[in-house]
This record gives sequence, C-alpha cells and structure tokens, in this order.
Amino acid sequence: MEFKDYYQTLGVARDATAEQIKKAYRSLARKYHPDVSKEPDAERRMKEVNEAYAVLSDPEKRAAYDALLARGHHPGEEFRPPPDWDAGFEFSSHGFEDAAAADFSDFFAELFGRMGGRRGAERFGERFRARGEDHHAKVLLDIEDAFRGARRTISLRVPKLDANGRVIVETRTLEVQIPRGVREGQLIRLAGQGGPGTGGAPPGDLFLEVHFAPHPRWRVDGRDLVTELPVAPWEAALGAVVPVELPDGSTLRVRIPAGAQSGRRLTVRGRGLPSTPPGDLDLILRVVLPSADDPRARRLYETMARELSDFDARRAASAQPSEQP
Repeated sequence: MEFKDYYQTLGVARDATAEQIKKAYRSLARKYHPDVSKEPDAERRMKEVNEAYAVLSDPEKRAAYDALLARGHHPGEEFRPPPDWDAGFEFSSHGFEDAAAADFSDFFAELFGRMGGRRGAERFGERFRARGEDHHAKVLLDIEDAFRGARRTISLRVPKLDANGRVIVETRTLEVQIPRGVREGQLIRLAGQGGPGTGGAPPGDLFLEVHFAPHPRWRVDGRDLVTELPVAPWEAALGAVVPVELPDGSTLRVRIPAGAQSGRRLTVRGRGLPSTPPGDLDLILRVVLPSADDPRARRLYETMARELSDFDARRAASAQPSEQP
C-alpha cells in the first residue's frame, strides 16, 4: 500500500494548529463535497480529506502519525508499518468502529483500524455518571522479562493539545508487574489507570498490549522460543552434548546427533516460554568452521582435502533431505 501524507492532503504545514487544520478541512469540504461540488473526482477527494482530518484533528492519532513521518517516509512510496511504530503511545478508547472507517484507505485501517473501546454511562436523576474511558498502549518488553517475570518502570507518551492548539506529548511513568510467561499480543490490565470518570463514576482501565523488542539471539513464536545454535564441525559430525544458555540465565545441555547438518532443527519440549502448557525450545543448528588463518586448522583442511579428495559436497548435499528452519 502507499504511504499517505495527510498534511499534504489538507494543504497545511506539519506544525499547523488545531484551528488551522479545522479551517483547511472546512474549505476543502466546501470544494469537494459531492452534494455541491462540480469537480469530476469530488467523491474520491472528499474521502481523502475526511481521512486526513480524522487523523490530524485527533491529538493522539496525530502524535503517533508524526512519529511515523519522522522516520522519513514519503507520499506514494510502498509502505508497511513497522510493528513497533506506535509503541509507547497511550491512546484513549475513542476512535472509529469498523463500519465508520469502511470508506477510509488500507493505509488508515492498517494504522488506526484497531482503535476503539467501550464506555459505560448512566443517568441518576439529574446527575450524569460516566465511567472513565479505557486507555490502550502497546509496550515493548524484553524476552527475558517474559521468561522470568519482572517488575518494570514503563514510560508512556500521552499526546495533548497545548493552549495554542498544537500537539504536545507528555510522559507518564508507571510501575508494572510483568507476569511470567506473558505472550505476544497479551493484554496487561492496570485497573483505574485509564481516563477519569465523571459524576463520581470510577476511572477507566489501562490495557498494555505486549510486544517483544527485537532480540539479537531469541525469537518468540507463540509460546515457543527459537534461536540459532552454533556448533563446531566435529560436534555436528560426531555428535556432542553442548550447553544452551536460556533467557533466565540457566543452562540447558542439549544432545547434538551425529551427522547433523546446518539448518537442522532440534526441538526440546517444554523449555520455551513458561505457560500451561509451556512452549518448546527450537534450536536451529549452524555449523561454524574454524578459520583457515589459523595454521593448525589450515593443516587439517589440507589433510582432509588430500584424504577425502573423492568427496563431492554438491552431490552429498543434493542427496540429503532439505530441512527448513
């Protein structure tokens, strides 16, 4: 899908105030509204204007969109949102239901389509009581925290309008207990940390949607942990028992079968993320050769080249079943 520049669509500067954005929207709506416009593409242009205004008139959506723009994206370029593009922003529940956003583009749906929530309200005599809105934020956690459980300080960015109608981002900090075995996409509920209630009604809740920060070694697949396990050529050829350090700092000893090749997957049941049932540990073997810059290794390679001159690596590889990581 194509990246959209909503500021360009409305013809406003990126530091435009809320009032300037509203003025630009009203001007374009008079020009392109299908009921009055004589422009041949009025309906399409009006949809684009409505979509841009839906984002830029909302401080929360605008702040997250501005952060995405700051990464250097350009209108019309092929675009897929990074998985962490909105991490750390606190969003209130008000937003667009699927039906209301049906006329908007795939770009909008991909970025903002999941926003929504619930809010309870009731009237007692002449006094209106409304429970506070539930808020939502995506947070990036370390895989080690999910493996062990932890208490972490989490900072959230809270977009608001200042007195001049420009978006500012305030920060609030929370102490959060990360449950052991938390999974990708799981919600951690912080009761009473959402929007304030009115008329004496209770505040809403804050839901933290868990995602894992990129890790140099580990990847999470549901409840399973996946990693690459480097082995020496003799360990792969002859078989061996090698240590594997887990995210909680403990060490597991794993048997490498004789004749193992690079790319082979070894599965250790029940040693993935702790859960009920626990996930598995998937180890993808990678045979690492000693460098021929080492004179000892060079002599051994030269001996193998002489003694195993009839070995054809290409033919041997084609005869082995392929193992996909």
